[in-house]
Amino acid sequence: MLAAWRQPRAILWTAAAVVALAFLIALEIAARGYGLPGPITNQAREVIFAPKSGPLLYAGMALMMVVLTWRQRFIAMGVAVGIDIVFFLVRWAVDAKMMFGNGALWVILACAVLAVTRRTGRDRLLLLKGVGLGLLLVAGRKTGDTWLLITWKTRPTVLDQYVATADHALGNPSWVVGRMVNATGEIGAHVLDYVYIQLAVAAVVIALYQLRNVASEGRFPGHHLVRTFLVIGLLGPGIYMIYPVVGPIFAYGVHGEHWAVADIWPNTPPTITTPHVMPFDDKTPRNCMPSLHTAWATTIFIHSRKGPRLLRYAGTFWLIATLGATLGFGYHYGADIVAGVVFAYTIDAALRSFDRGWDRASIQLVAYGTTVFVLFLLSYRFLPMEMARHPWLFGPLLIGAMASVIYGYMRTAEPREPKAAPPTQQLEPQPEMV
Repeated sequence: MLAAWRQPRAILWTAAAVVALAFLIALEIAARGYGLPGPITNQAREVIFAPKSGPLLYAGMALMMVVLTWRQRFIAMGVAVGIDIVFFLVRWAVDAKMMFGNGALWVILACAVLAVTRRTGRDRLLLLKGVGLGLLLVAGRKTGDTWLLITWKTRPTVLDQYVATADHALGNPSWVVGRMVNATGEIGAHVLDYVYIQLAVAAVVIALYQLRNVASEGRFPGHHLVRTFLVIGLLGPGIYMIYPVVGPIFAYGVHGEHWAVADIWPNTPPTITTPHVMPFDDKTPRNCMPSLHTAWATTIFIHSRKGPRLLRYAGTFWLIATLGATLGFGYHYGADIVAGVVFAYTIDAALRSFDRGWDRASIQLVAYGTTVFVLFLLSYRFLPMEMARHPWLFGPLLIGAMASVIYGYMRTAEPREPKAAPPTQQLEPQPEMV
C-alpha cells in the first residue's frame, strides 16, 4: 500500500485533492466576506433543505454508481427515491419549497461512509473514486455560483462595448440568432432554455457511456468527459476576473435597465463607435468571455464522437441547441463563442496528452491553442475598431484560427484506434497421448 502512494500519479492526485479542498475553503471565506454562504455551506444545506437542482444531484449519483454492480445500483436508486418521497411528504405537509435530490446526496454520502468502514484495498479505492466523481460534479456547480458572485462584487466595470464592436467582424450573430429565436415563439424558446439549463445532465449521459465498464474492469479510463468538464469550470471563471463581460441582453437590452448602453437587442445591431469601459450593476455575473456553456457543449460533442450513432446525434444536437441558446437569448456575443470553442479543444487536448504522454506534436498543439485563445482576447480588447471596419478580413481570420485548432486536434490529440493484432497461425490439433 505504501509503495502505491509513492507512485507519481498517486502523489499528483493527492496534491490535486489538497489544492481543490484549499480552493473550496478560500471561496467559502471569500463569500463569507460578502455576507453570503459559500460552496461548502450551500452543499451542506442540501442534506436537509431543498436542493437548487435535483437533476444535478441525481446525475452526480449516476456517476458514482458506475463503480457499483447492477444489484447495488438498483438498491441505491431505490433508497434515494424512498428518501426523496419522505422529504416530499414532509415539505408538502409544512408547505415548504418543493425540490427533489436530497435522497441522491444521502446515497452518495452513505457510499463514502461505506467505503471507509466496510471496504478495503482496491474495492475501497474504487468506491471512493466513484464518490469523489459524483461529489465533484455537484461541488463544481456550487463553486461556479460562488465564482459568479465574486465577479460582480469585484468587477464594477465591464468590457462589453469592446466585444460588441469586435463582434461586427462576425456579423453580430447574437442579434441575428436573437431575432430567429423570437420568431419561433414560446416553443423554440422553451426547448432551447431546457437544453441550456440541463447541460450538465447531458454531459453525464455521455460520461456514463464512457464509464460503463468501470465496475467490471475495476478501474476508470485514463481520460473521460468529466475531467475536461471540471477543468473548464475551474479555469474559465478565472478568465472572467480579468475579462469581465455581461452579454448583449444586459449591456444592450432591457435586462440591463439604466446601466445598458441602449435597449436595442436583438432588433438593432450596435453602431460602430469607439468603445469604452462601462460601469455596471452589482448583481449581474461577468461570465461571458469565454462562453463556458459553448466550451462544455463542445466537450460533449467531442466525447460523443466515439459513441454509437444515437449518442453522436445527441452530442451534435446539444452543441447546436446550446449555440442557439447562448446567442439567441442574448447571453453571449459571437466572439465569446469562438473563444469558447478554442478553449474547449485546447483543454481537452492537454488532458488527453496528460493521459497518453506528452510528445512534440501534443505540446505544439496545446501551445498553439493557448496562443490563439490569448490572441483572441487581445484583439477583442485592443483591435475592436479595426475588426469592425474590416469584417471581410478579420471575420475569416477568427473562424480560420478556430478551425485550425480543431484541425490540429483531429490530427494530433484524438485517440488512435488500437490496431488489431495479427492473426496467430492455427496449428492442427495433435492426437492425444494415451
